[in-house]
Amino acid sequence: DEELLKRIQATVVQVQGDYKKLSSVTGNLLDDRHQKQKDIEVLFQSLERLEKEKADKEDLMLGIDVKADKAALAGKVSRSQFDASMERLNEMIQEMLSRVTGQEQGWHQVQRQLSEEMGSKLDRLELGPFRQQLEEHWKRILEQLKAPSTEADDAAGIKKQLLAHFHCVSCDRPLNMLVPGP
Repeated sequence: DEELLKRIQATVVQVQGDYKKLSSVTGNLLDDRHQKQKDIEVLFQSLERLEKEKADKEDLMLGIDVKADKAALAGKVSRSQFDASMERLNEMIQEMLSRVTGQEQGWHQVQRQLSEEMGSKLDRLELGPFRQQLEEHWKRILEQLKAPSTEADDAAGIKKQLLAHFHCVSCDRPLNMLVPGP
């Protein structure tokens, strides 16, 4: 009887110790969960604030003039956010490319109509060079749309200092790239 009572008391003491350990671990896990929840809420608030704010011209010009520090840049954007943004950008580019190629047939139809109208309404002797110039220009445009840029560069990004001069954001080497837009 006494032996059994001692074993039961030892087991109770052991269970109480285990309970205290489990209680402590559970408390730590709850604290961690609350902290992570707070961090997530702060991130969502920051995201909402960023979506609402727009960059004004002076801030943008200051940002262009200041060179990005790699450590600061790594601290600002996580790899998963960057990858997700790049994936969305890639999808948008692919969608635009498919739209352009989908309209190519319409462009060919317009070109045929223009050729027919030019052939039937214009004097070929007087306007032959003009027609040839238009056709060459049209062919160049179609070739540029079909062929990707031949000057591909593996730069991490570019910053625009002058109208036609670009520099890599990460290594600041000059790049020869076409200026986007008009």
